[in-house]
Amino acid sequence: MRARRTIARIAQLSTWIASLSLVALSGIASPAAKCQSRVAAKKVIIDTDPGTDDALAILLAVNSPELDVRAITIVAGNVTADLGLENALKVMSLAGRCDIPIARGALHPFFQKLNTEEFWNGKNGLGGAELPPSNCHATSQFGPDLIIEMVHRYPHEITLVPIGPLTNIALAISKDPSIIPLVKEVVLMGGSITGGNVNAASEFNIHSDPEAASMVFNAGWPITMVGLDVTEHTLITKADVERLESKAGPQANFAAAVARFQIGTYQGTGFGGGAVHDALAVGAVVDRSFLKTQDMRVDIETDGRFTRGETVGNRGNAVDRVIPKGDRLETVGVDSVQPNVHVAVGVDSTRFIELLVARLLGK
Repeated sequence: MRARRTIARIAQLSTWIASLSLVALSGIASPAAKCQSRVAAKKVIIDTDPGTDDALAILLAVNSPELDVRAITIVAGNVTADLGLENALKVMSLAGRCDIPIARGALHPFFQKLNTEEFWNGKNGLGGAELPPSNCHATSQFGPDLIIEMVHRYPHEITLVPIGPLTNIALAISKDPSIIPLVKEVVLMGGSITGGNVNAASEFNIHSDPEAASMVFNAGWPITMVGLDVTEHTLITKADVERLESKAGPQANFAAAVARFQIGTYQGTGFGGGAVHDALAVGAVVDRSFLKTQDMRVDIETDGRFTRGETVGNRGNAVDRVIPKGDRLETVGVDSVQPNVHVAVGVDSTRFIELLVARLLGK
């Protein structure tokens, strides 16, 4: 009898020791889990033409733990490539992220003259907001070459986030088409299926280099288009700026100055604030649930007199089947077309702006 009680006590003690061991192991595993969470951050390359809203997009990216920014590449667009590089270096220095390589890319579009946007971005491209000289230095590498290198280094892991004209991305896939299946996805700011901002049909980034856009949209990789349809509903307001100004910090103060300029440029246009176009594309990578998307076949108009640069979205993904019949053509049915783009058609703008302001405040 005594032996049975002894065996029972030994078994009970063994169970207790095992329980303590599990608790200890869970405590040891906790830092590893946190490390795994950090490793799971999405690797991104931001291709940009800074640019007021580009600057806010960059700050959002480097202040978001969900993202691991592997490179910044500069394309001519809002400003010249030289000024864009200078602005990017200053913004990254402000953020204390000189560890991220920054490379200048294309100086001009494929087949048309560069059209810069000082009216919408200010003479310095940053809405007049001044930053001290940068402590960061650009890499000597050409932007598209840096994209190619990074994609091969991290196959199936890189998300490309182009928030300017698509010249650099098109150059990269022209030089090395093998990167196309190695890119995880492309999330771009550009286009619209409801009208433009350069003219009645075309959005600025696509209008700036339609041939490059056509190459990128038809490359065969996963694309999400964050266009004017959603960015023009994503507005930063004076109240948001006041929140930024209430936090005495260099990044928040700079962001507030940029946002005030944006709000001013949109006064009298029917907008109740400043559109933060490019930042929403970054936000969509942080949290895809900000967007509602619809899969469509999207083609880029490269020839139209009034529509050059238009992103033509086929909402029904279908076209008439037409055949010759005598001296005329006859429609005999309907053919489906394969969607190539996830088009953003809705946005939770309130929740996104809350995230943007919080991240710019360092929260």
